[in-house]
Amino acid sequence: MLYGNDRKRMRQVFFEAWRKHRQNEILEPLERRIVAVIRQHPEYHALLERPEAHLEEDFAPEQGVTNPFLHMGMHLGIAEQLAADMPPGIRDLYQRLTARRGDAHAAEHEIMECLGETLWLAQRAGAEPDPVHYLTCLRKRLGQSM
Repeated sequence: MLYGNDRKRMRQVFFEAWRKHRQNEILEPLERRIVAVIRQHPEYHALLERPEAHLEEDFAPEQGVTNPFLHMGMHLGIAEQLAADMPPGIRDLYQRLTARRGDAHAAEHEIMECLGETLWLAQRAGAEPDPVHYLTCLRKRLGQSM
């Protein structure tokens, strides 16, 4: 329902989940997870209430704009990684980052920095994301060597 390369369809899932939430309709399990992420990001609420204006919008980093769908999608991906502890050890690193930051959402943003870097390196190399690099980046954020 959420995964794939169809940008428009993936965005529609976010728009629809938010619409259903606002209208007190029953949400599917994935929609509940999406709404939980959206609720943590009030800066995106107005955008999500205007799908016709933002469905096709490009959010170019060169323009200093964060892509809200990528950002929220990364939160969802991190939640899945934590639930499965994949790569192995990420859950422990997350718990330690959360304790250090005192805020689970802030810890996810730290993880997001490492995830983004890892994905960028993989894309640049035409390879799969390197879980060793990913976990090493997180350990460095905790001040650990390795």
